[in-house]
Amino acid sequence: MQPENAGCQGRPVVNQAQRKRETTGPGHDGEALSPVIRQTLHERVYLQLRRSLINGMFDAGDVLRIVDLADRLQTSTMPVREALGRLVSEQALEALPNRSVRVPLITRERLDDLARARILIEGQMVALALPYLQDDDFATLKQINIDCDAAFERHGKDIGQVTSELNQRFHFHIYRAARSPVLIPIVESLWLQSGAIIRKAAHIHDEHGGLAATDHHWALIDALERRDLVASMQSLSNDIGRSFDLIRGRFVLEEEETREVAHG
Repeated sequence: MQPENAGCQGRPVVNQAQRKRETTGPGHDGEALSPVIRQTLHERVYLQLRRSLINGMFDAGDVLRIVDLADRLQTSTMPVREALGRLVSEQALEALPNRSVRVPLITRERLDDLARARILIEGQMVALALPYLQDDDFATLKQINIDCDAAFERHGKDIGQVTSELNQRFHFHIYRAARSPVLIPIVESLWLQSGAIIRKAAHIHDEHGGLAATDHHWALIDALERRDLVASMQSLSNDIGRSFDLIRGRFVLEEEETREVAHG
C-alpha cells in the first residue's frame, strides 16, 4: 500500500494558495473576473453620457456635477468621475476650477472651427461611402427620414431626443459605408463637440420656422442615388451648415440689439 500522499508519483504537491491562483485565472469563475464587471459599469456610464452629449441633451454652459449625475444614473460617483474625465480629454466637456465640468460655451471661433472641420471630414466620408452604397442603403436612409418627419409631426415632449437619434442614424449609416475605422472616431468626436450647438439651433428653428429639418437629407439621398459626388457633398454641407448658420444669425441679432441699447 502506498502512502496517503503518494498516489501520483512525480506530481508536485499543490498548496492552497497555488490552487486559488489557478482557479481564478483565465477561464475560471473567481475574484480575478470582478474587475471586468466594474469596467463594464464604467463603460456603460461613459457611453450614456456620451450619447446624451451627442444627441444635444445638455445646453452650452451647463455645469455637470458628479454627485448629481451619479444620482440620476443611480450609480456611485467613481464611474461618473472617470466618464467625465474621458469626455474632458475628448473636448466634449471642459474642466472648471471647482472640480466640476461644463458643456463648452458657444463662441464664434468655436462655431466656425467645428463647422469647418465637420464639413471637411464628413464630406470626405460621403466621398468614400458613395461607391459602396446600395439600394438597400437608400431604402434605409429614406425610412429614417420618414420616421423623422413623423416624429416632428407628433410634437411630443421627447421630440428632441427622438429626432436627434434619427439624425445620427441617418448620417452614420452613410459614414460607416465609407469603411474607414480611422475616420469614424474623428467624426464621433466632432459630433460630441457639436451636440449643444445642434440643440441651440433646434430651439432657434422652433422659434422662427423654416425648411423642414429633413429637407437637406432628402436632397442628399437624391444626389447619392444619382452618384453625383459634387451634389452629395454640397447637400451635406448645406445640412451641416444650416444649424451653424442659425446660431451665427442669432449672434448678429444679439450684437445689433446690444449696439442699439448702447446708443440709446
